[in-house]
Amino acid sequence: MSEREKVVVGVGAGTEPQDMVLNIGPQHPSTHGVLRLVLRVDGERVTECEPVVGYMHRGAEKLYEVRDFRQIMLLANRHDWLSAFSSELGVALAAERLAGIEVPDRAVWLRMALAEMNRVLNHLMFLGSYPLEIGAITPMFYAFTERERLQAVMEEASGGRIHYMYNCVGGLKADVPNGWEDRARRALDEVETGMVRLDKLLRHNEIFAARTKGVGVLDAATAASYGVTGPVARASGLDFDLRRDEPYLAYGEIDVPVVVRTEGDCHARFICLLDQVGASIELARLCLGRAAATPGPVNTKLPKIFRPPAGETYVWTENPLGANGYYLVSRGEKTPWRLKLRTASYANVQALATLMTGCLIPDMIAILGSMFFVVGDIDK
Repeated sequence: MSEREKVVVGVGAGTEPQDMVLNIGPQHPSTHGVLRLVLRVDGERVTECEPVVGYMHRGAEKLYEVRDFRQIMLLANRHDWLSAFSSELGVALAAERLAGIEVPDRAVWLRMALAEMNRVLNHLMFLGSYPLEIGAITPMFYAFTERERLQAVMEEASGGRIHYMYNCVGGLKADVPNGWEDRARRALDEVETGMVRLDKLLRHNEIFAARTKGVGVLDAATAASYGVTGPVARASGLDFDLRRDEPYLAYGEIDVPVVVRTEGDCHARFICLLDQVGASIELARLCLGRAAATPGPVNTKLPKIFRPPAGETYVWTENPLGANGYYLVSRGEKTPWRLKLRTASYANVQALATLMTGCLIPDMIAILGSMFFVVGDIDK
């Protein structure tokens, strides 16, 4: 039988298989920002992934250059709107280091307490939104119930619910109201009690485990090569936390519990967040006690126009999503000559190109959500 006489049967028979390019986005994945993924898929399997960023570029680094050191706090707490207090803290620390400013002890302990409470708020958002992204709506209600308890005391102290504007160069804008430390401790106690039901709902949930265990495995070497930090890196066995390893504020005076796992999959990343909430609640309680026992001012009096001396400095802090770096250059003027940000989300999202390769399309959402990023922190 000649080649011409052969009969080919079946739908699509005789055609060469072709990959398809699939655009995921640009869209708004569960309030974390506008991201686009360009996927090349072979049937249901992803063969290549390219994260495309820049759709909500904020231009923060250029805006810093035309605002004085007090005004840039307004911008600093907006690129990662879930970690606003921690982000503005990093800018304040950089300016204080450059100018050689000594912050009062009470302000140091209050800053640490508020930073840990902000960490809990950040993690609660992802503990609610991540299950929602893969089909579970109840955890969102539980997580927001606990968030509201902490939001109330954060608002009482700073006047803001999301963008606190509470840090300033030299300390805090104002002291907390009388009795605030006790109310904050009660709120932390309530959150700790409320976390029990969230833990019971998800930690050993068979459906949640089926969607996340063994999915999107990021090994320690790959995480380190991409510069991944924070809970995502610690879920892969990278035992690195700036609060313990390169202490700032007064973290060097206390024992900082660091949650580490080795599985490196979506489930491990989620459990790291879950366990970190309990660890941060303990730290916040400790810092509140130290703040209550430390009387005195909460800021250092500065001249009306603050001009740090010419020079440069680099400060990095353990933000809720990972290591944030602040490279500050001054030429002795009232505005920074340069303030370059190294944000955790930008480094962490790079690993998607590796994690997505070879995964199934349904697992893509589970992997994407488990990287715990805020796109404003990428498109800074």
